[in-house]
Amino acid sequence: MAATLIDGKAFAAKVRGQVAEHVARLKEQNGITPGLAVVLVGEDPASQVYVRSKGKQTVEVGMNSYEHKLEADTSEADLLALIDQLNNDASVHGILVQLPLPKHLDEDLVINSIAPEKDVDGFHISNVGLLGTGQKSMVPCTPLGCLMMLRDHHGSLSGMDAVVIGRSNIVGKPMAQLLLGDSCTVTIAHSRTEDLPDVVRRADIVVAAVGRPEMVPGDWIKEGATVIDVGINRIERDGKNVLVGDVDFASAAERAGAITPVPGGVGPMTIACLLANTVTACCRANNLAEPEGLTA
Repeated sequence: MAATLIDGKAFAAKVRGQVAEHVARLKEQNGITPGLAVVLVGEDPASQVYVRSKGKQTVEVGMNSYEHKLEADTSEADLLALIDQLNNDASVHGILVQLPLPKHLDEDLVINSIAPEKDVDGFHISNVGLLGTGQKSMVPCTPLGCLMMLRDHHGSLSGMDAVVIGRSNIVGKPMAQLLLGDSCTVTIAHSRTEDLPDVVRRADIVVAAVGRPEMVPGDWIKEGATVIDVGINRIERDGKNVLVGDVDFASAAERAGAITPVPGGVGPMTIACLLANTVTACCRANNLAEPEGLTA
């Protein structure tokens, strides 16, 4: 393999270490403990695993973890009442409502009921607008993690040609905004982009977030480019279930200068950045200096 492997698992551990150090200083110098509230509605197995992991890592870095598990048939009014309670709780600095929600609940309404300054997922329409206009906002965790890894690998991203494959509100669009903020020349591409292979071949940075297993082959990758693979797809191969990204790792690694693996690349950074966002929200709420290197 020619490419340098960008180890998201190791980088996430480093970020969690930085978060833990900042939390310890907040406790010692200011008597403040950041708090993260996670709301889970229903019993989706994947969501349950994810929420347990979030709670465990929150406690490990020294923050307070508040978990609220609601029945699948919880009414919208009851869920909104809980969010209002958390919005007004000074000990809670970050609020996350685990998605997807049961079908009878309006996800947009629920997300936009979270106080923007406590919206550590960065999905509130106010945070979307602030990010899009280059103002201080809460930034979605997965794109923030991608940006951190790119900055760590390259230093300055200024002037680089970046292609983001995927236009979702969760990854594609905010990723493009973050890259623009770091002075990249950015193209948002997707499955209907004409001459998509040629568009990707121009890029110094490729962020693949389209949700299609191994959609991007190695011959789409410019020699020496950095590839960030956000995709997590479960497929059957040789009679076994395996996880693969949106990029064909083996062939892309022969051409790329650096690449994230799947699993072990972008995935671990998402919860690490959730913790970082919670500390940032806590600092902003108390008019304290934000943690260096943990924000966009």
